[in-house]
Amino acid sequence: MPWVQVGEVELCYEREGDRHDPVVLLVNGLGGQLVDWDEGFRRALVEQGFSVLRFDNRDAGLSSAVEDGPAFDLAAGLAQDRSAAAYTLDDMADDAAGLLEALGIEAAHVVGVSMGGMIAQMVAARYPGRVRSLCSIMSTTGAPDAGTPSPEAMAVLLRPPARGREEYVAAELEAARVIGSPGFPFDEERIRRRAEAAYDRSFRPAGVGRQLMAIMVSGDRTAALRTITAPTVVVHGAADPLVPPSGGQATAAAIAGAELRIVEGMGHDLPPQLWPDLVAVIAANAARPHCTAPLLDAPSPVVRGGGQ
Repeated sequence: MPWVQVGEVELCYEREGDRHDPVVLLVNGLGGQLVDWDEGFRRALVEQGFSVLRFDNRDAGLSSAVEDGPAFDLAAGLAQDRSAAAYTLDDMADDAAGLLEALGIEAAHVVGVSMGGMIAQMVAARYPGRVRSLCSIMSTTGAPDAGTPSPEAMAVLLRPPARGREEYVAAELEAARVIGSPGFPFDEERIRRRAEAAYDRSFRPAGVGRQLMAIMVSGDRTAALRTITAPTVVVHGAADPLVPPSGGQATAAAIAGAELRIVEGMGHDLPPQLWPDLVAVIAANAARPHCTAPLLDAPSPVVRGGGQ
């Protein structure tokens, strides 16, 4: 997989589909890696006529680790003390916009899940000319009264890091049972395979903590969301315990013209049964008239070939 230098970080990415097709940029959630985007979902997007671009956020996968960043501090995070965080969601949005610039992609349809939805929102707010459309999935605005996790889901979020591969896989299966989609079959084998692949590729619990701090200290982004002009669709699970539907409702309410899709039986994941409908929603939103805001400058990265 190739890497690209974006400001102070190096991002690992992969692109598939016809390079002449419109680009869909997939932005993953907390601790997520580019390998977490299922092949079937990506293939459906390619068959819909998109070129799919996915990447590892900073501090995840094979992208740069922020080794000298402060450790996770729950009290500082709750106090939104930015000095206690290595970076913010704005910085992660700058990474995503810089990746597009480095690859010579003028604008993309940006799709983000969970924390990735927060990052996608800020890309649309900070770089309107780079976002043709926005799809925010199972995400929220950062407002204190929106998308508050259930106690059980919060326990999953704040669980201690796993000590080894077997414990990590078991923890991922347990988490999927707590925050997954109760309206769809629980596919233990699929979740196990994905967890094993993720662990074998990269295991960075400290990075997860720093990403969580970025979410907490970034606070309420509602004012920024009100500036978004890209066609927007917000998709949220009616049964999501980690980011309840109020998070999606607040997101749609903050963005002018946003369409809200509440999906019955969906929790905080993307069951394969939902992929055809989700791809159709992304394609329909992408076909809406896009913004004509001037292109804003992103960081000035330099593409590097190969890998590490």
